Amino acid sequence: MKKRILKAPLKTVASLCAAALLALGAATPALAWEPSKPVEFVVPAGTGGGADQMARLIQGIIVKHKLMKESMIVVNKSGGAGAEGFMDVKEAKGDPNKIIITLSNMFTTPMATGVPFNWKDMTPVSMMALDQFVLWVNADKPYKTAKDYIDAVKAAGPNKMKMGGTGSKQEDQIITVGLQKATGTKFIYIPYKGGGEVAVQLVGGHIDSTVNNPIEAVAQWRAGKLRPLCVFDNARMPYKEKVTDTMSWADIPTCTESGVPTDYVMLRGIFMGPGVSADELAYYVDLMKKVRETPDWKDFMQKGAFNTTSMSGAEFKGWLEKAEANHRELMTEAGFMAKK
Repeated sequence: MKKRILKAPLKTVASLCAAALLALGAATPALAWEPSKPVEFVVPAGTGGGADQMARLIQGIIVKHKLMKESMIVVNKSGGAGAEGFMDVKEAKGDPNKIIITLSNMFTTPMATGVPFNWKDMTPVSMMALDQFVLWVNADKPYKTAKDYIDAVKAAGPNKMKMGGTGSKQEDQIITVGLQKATGTKFIYIPYKGGGEVAVQLVGGHIDSTVNNPIEAVAQWRAGKLRPLCVFDNARMPYKEKVTDTMSWADIPTCTESGVPTDYVMLRGIFMGPGVSADELAYYVDLMKKVRETPDWKDFMQKGAFNTTSMSGAEFKGWLEKAEANHRELMTEAGFMAKK
């Protein structure tokens, strides 16, 4: 005897399928936000510098690895020591299609000029890395450690030894002020247009020391013309591949290790304008995380001997608050604050 197979009416089947699809849709979250037009990537500095190089690297990684459907356009807005770029993003309230790469001029420019801007006028996305600074001397000089050099500066007396750096009232001079405060020394600070020129002046013996970024002096170090004494960070650089015949970045002690208790690292971070939504912010946090996971980014970090610390959210905001207070103290100590 054959079993009877019950067949449901077609209308009933269609209704059941529709109900199942509706239930599935209710259980599946809506697609998160993503850009629907090209994203403007603001660089509050000129072309060719560290911030510009990093922004264009990020742009290239996003294109190469197809991390975003829309294009990203890098735009340099360097006027007023970066104030032009920061004010542009501050005024882009609720615009999720504009981001900015930041460096320490986010703190120093408004403090030195009085321009009405504060980092809290933007939305922090991610710390991408921290840029290192190294105390360099001419390799022909007898100083083997940072303590040797500082002792020589003290012995020479105030305003005898020359510290070269990029620009005035910017990172290099701020580090010099911090170094003076920590060691009781007093340098003659000589500003130059860029780190390359600073390194050339040190090789030529026209200045006694610099605090150049690693990438700005690595060629002269490799050539045996310069000597690194210490890195202005609370831990040694992790890069153990030899740069010279005998030394890697990891072999350079911290300044604190060397009896010079001071440190300074420069922010490389991403921000958005104020008033963006949680979904819009989350999109860029995730995008920058994907960028940092690529081999291209890791290679760039090693070549530039960056501190690869990254953070976002409340942790990043806490770091920014401390960094702002530190810059205010250093700028005040140096007499760099704008007159009110």
